[in-house]
Amino acid sequence: MPNNKRKNRGNKNKEVTMTPSNEKDTPIQDYEDDDIEEMQEADLKKLIRTLRSSQKQILELQKSLMDKIENLSRENEILRRNQNETKQLVQQETGIVTEVKNSIDQMKNTIESLTNRMGEAEERILDLEDREQERIQSDQRKEEEIRNLKHIVRNLQDTIKKPNIRVLGVPEGMEREKGLEGLFSEILAENFPGLEKDREILVQEAHRTPNKHDQKRSSPRHVVIKLSTVKHKEKILKCAREKRQITLRGSPIRLTVDFSPETLQARREWRDIAQVLREKNCQPRILYPAKLSFVNEGEIKTFHSKQKLKEFVATRPALQQMLKDVLHTETQKHGHQYERR
Repeated sequence: MPNNKRKNRGNKNKEVTMTPSNEKDTPIQDYEDDDIEEMQEADLKKLIRTLRSSQKQILELQKSLMDKIENLSRENEILRRNQNETKQLVQQETGIVTEVKNSIDQMKNTIESLTNRMGEAEERILDLEDREQERIQSDQRKEEEIRNLKHIVRNLQDTIKKPNIRVLGVPEGMEREKGLEGLFSEILAENFPGLEKDREILVQEAHRTPNKHDQKRSSPRHVVIKLSTVKHKEKILKCAREKRQITLRGSPIRLTVDFSPETLQARREWRDIAQVLREKNCQPRILYPAKLSFVNEGEIKTFHSKQKLKEFVATRPALQQMLKDVLHTETQKHGHQYERR
């Protein structure tokens, strides 16, 4: 029996011996102590080499695992750091987004406030424009009223002055002997003998204008003669126009209508135009109180203002060519007057 055991163990040892020792994947078998004792020396050496090789593989495997664990630790650390950095970046971006949102909210509030203020400003501007328009209309109404009042006053003055004759060129102090009424009778006797005997021609009042004499004034003050009727005034002036040269004690004087200052100025503004029309034989006349009359294409035309004259001239090429220089000059004068104002 013992021999059979040994044989069997020997067979087992032979099986161990047949296992290649250089294969790394060969599993390590479990040996009992009796088996190890019965092994031959060569088999023990092989077993030792196998154990050493396995131990070496285990150590290499352990080292590899440790390296992997270390790499995983490093990667985990990197991931952790990246996670922290990402978290910080997310926090920063969240803070930035919050700041941007707050800024947008502030801008919205500012824009809303500005929009409200602009709306209020527009309402104020509209209100001011309405007030300005009302003021302009009020000023225009006042100006129109003033013009109407001036026109009424001018007409009243011209009506009051209608029977008057204005005498120009009578030397200062000449009236001391006979008075102004006596001087006027002397003018009639010297220039219109037939009128001097007309007892119906009565002088109601006579005075110089202005009332106070200015010593620096080179020309004498005008003499204003107020007659009883307008008919007598027109009769005397008609005779003066026919005679043309009127004198007092041999010195030339002038007899003219007595108008308000505004009417005199209006009549003066027709002079240049009347002079050009006179040169073209258009028979111009300055009618009472300040109207221009002349003959055009066989018809008598009368104008109360230069604007009406310009509108008419624009439809008459020949007349427009005739008056273009004088009308252009008048336009420039009015423009300069407006700029000075």
